[in-house]
Amino acid sequence: MDLTVLWFGIIAFLFIGYFVLDGFDFGVGMAMPFVSKDDTDRRVVINTIGPVWDLNETWLIVAGASLFAAFPEWYATLFSGFYLPLLLILVALILRGVSFEYRHQRPERLWKQRFDRMIVFGSAVPALLWGVAFANIVRGVPLDSGHNYTGTVFDLLNPYALLGGVTTLLLFLTHGALFLVLKTEGPIHSRARTLAFRAGVVTVVVAAVFLAWTVLEFGTLPALVLAAAAAVALIASVVANIRRKEGAAFTLMAFTIGFAVLTLFASLFPAVMPASNDPANSLTIANASSSPYTLQVMSWTALAALPLILAYQVWTYWVFRKRVTRSHIDSAAHPDTEATVEAAH
Repeated sequence: MDLTVLWFGIIAFLFIGYFVLDGFDFGVGMAMPFVSKDDTDRRVVINTIGPVWDLNETWLIVAGASLFAAFPEWYATLFSGFYLPLLLILVALILRGVSFEYRHQRPERLWKQRFDRMIVFGSAVPALLWGVAFANIVRGVPLDSGHNYTGTVFDLLNPYALLGGVTTLLLFLTHGALFLVLKTEGPIHSRARTLAFRAGVVTVVVAAVFLAWTVLEFGTLPALVLAAAAAVALIASVVANIRRKEGAAFTLMAFTIGFAVLTLFASLFPAVMPASNDPANSLTIANASSSPYTLQVMSWTALAALPLILAYQVWTYWVFRKRVTRSHIDSAAHPDTEATVEAAH
């Protein structure tokens, strides 16, 4: 297999892992105001992702590093042209991480409320902007002959990209609600199930429009097949949630996100960043990649490292597989027990 094709596939796999795993983290953060009635509820919600949220974010670091090493031209054009959206994503992720660690440091209600808002903000902004960014990559952006972005930030806020952002936001919200259904009991569990249903129904409509737009304007036959698979998985997830098949609903939503990401990558291939003003200026897997020797060294490294990373990820989720309940958090006797986020480290 051509190593450029292989690494295009690996980049797609890493972003699938990131969006599936950190996607439900974003969803849990966005769902917190809808499923929590008091501080103990909010602590339960936070503790469902406390031991794993930072591990999930490492997928983004690995994806970014792999993109830089395998396709440096793609990386340079992407991070220079999309500087402001990516900076906003980074700031939001920092605020969210800080909130997890500092929320429990003081008992004042106002102190906690401020960090709760930062968690919601730090979850919603990346969920929206990742969709905007990837939709623009598929749609194409203006590039000069040196592959430099020549547009403005407002060019990125086009209807297709904004619809992509709303789609990812709704997908992650539903994904997070389904994760809470898996990880909680009692009233939070019931509220999360209701939220997953309501958000899921809206997501079906919005995602159908976005995927149809993608396939009709930018897609290929493989993209059409993958988009159809994403649609089927999404509808099946909503149905499974209605039938109280919690594990199936969450798994099917993960497949939905995976197929959706694959649809975008299939729509791109063999380009990695199409030029909307002149196809001759487009970046492809051929003109954006590193040298064959670099890709060869990276391939052997990935062969050794990826199985270890996946094994550690599976082990972590197995260790923290139990549900989190209000009984685990005695707010009167142990006001800082939400420090599971911290203690899990």
